[in-house]
Amino acid sequence: MALPLPAMACDTALLLTIDVSNSIDTAEYRLQTDGLADALLDGEVAEALLQGKVALAVVQWSGMERQDWSIPWARMHSQTDIDDFAIKARTMPRAFVQSDTAPAEAIRFAATKFDQVPDCTRRVIDVSGDGTANSGADVRLARNEAEQMGITINGIAIESMGVAITGFFERAIITRDGFVITARGHREYPDAIRRKIIRETARVLF
Repeated sequence: MALPLPAMACDTALLLTIDVSNSIDTAEYRLQTDGLADALLDGEVAEALLQGKVALAVVQWSGMERQDWSIPWARMHSQTDIDDFAIKARTMPRAFVQSDTAPAEAIRFAATKFDQVPDCTRRVIDVSGDGTANSGADVRLARNEAEQMGITINGIAIESMGVAITGFFERAIITRDGFVITARGHREYPDAIRRKIIRETARVLF
């Protein structure tokens, strides 16, 4: 007699990728990690994560061969799970310094990690960054490859150097079903990541 299939335990696998290239100084890195931790502890975000039993993970990225699997997949089944993940995000050591910016390689690296969460209905990569690509493969090609795999890519464009990063994200990073939220400098990143996670997980609730 065949055993019944387990109930779907995961609506969204959300992989958060953090830019740690040369343009990110120590204070800006800390704003990103603290901002992520604070966003996860926000009551509205926590409710959305728990409703969907979302799976979370974090990748740090910079140059062509510089992608780090910083926090592996964790399922958000309880407030304790969220608290533990927030602590890991806040205390996460920086993976790279003094490196260039290769978002195509970051996307491709992140896309390989969804095989570890096959029960999740939706697969989402978040890309945060404050600069355009200056090394690596064609970003649009990597984006298109991810889209063909059924992955959504959203972004936070950090406009910290007077450069139109949002336009680059819209043209080259996000998928057709994705979106960009603009942070006017790294100090707006904490609010931007909170708003983005709420928007990404809202579909879980309805």
